[in-house]
Amino acid sequence: MFRFLRTQIRVIREYDPAARSALEIILCYPGLHCLAMHRQAHWLWKKKCLLLARIISQINRFLTGIEIHPGANIHSSCFIDHGMGIVIGETAVIGENVRIYHGVTLGGTGKEKGKRHPTVGNDVLIGARATILGPIIIGDGAKVGAGAVVLDPVAPGRTVVGLRAEPVARGHRVPRCNLSELQQRLEQLERKQQETEG
Repeated sequence: MFRFLRTQIRVIREYDPAARSALEIILCYPGLHCLAMHRQAHWLWKKKCLLLARIISQINRFLTGIEIHPGANIHSSCFIDHGMGIVIGETAVIGENVRIYHGVTLGGTGKEKGKRHPTVGNDVLIGARATILGPIIIGDGAKVGAGAVVLDPVAPGRTVVGLRAEPVARGHRVPRCNLSELQQRLEQLERKQQETEG
């Protein structure tokens, strides 16, 4: 447990400029709290104490707002920032130095048995509210943009963004929607609907 705490303090200091002291990190970081409880639940899960492991994971969820199935395999250097609303499924695997922000889902796509959740490689960044579904692999060094929906494997070093995440070239800027064009189109459709009804 002390090695885990040392690792977490190091990682949090590295990635979070707001972290001021080891004591503050230990007392005030829900990501550290949930991963510490998950380690206990995961140990019990591997020892086939399934119900007790699930109870601990539910207490963890209640206390931190982060839901991690006790079967999930998470490296001790994973950094969960803020964390509220994160869901990590039973067969998910998370590698070294992964950064996960609030609202992320590592979920399944159905009721299939066996491996059904993502495997996240080393040095991956997963932005806020990203959704990664199915037994896919997110390669080492990949970045998943905030709000992205990822249903296909991501190659190492790639950045994916969007509602169905697609690869983008390094340095490529995603065009913003022109809201005035969307507003005009909506008004046209509303006029057509009124004419049809009238």
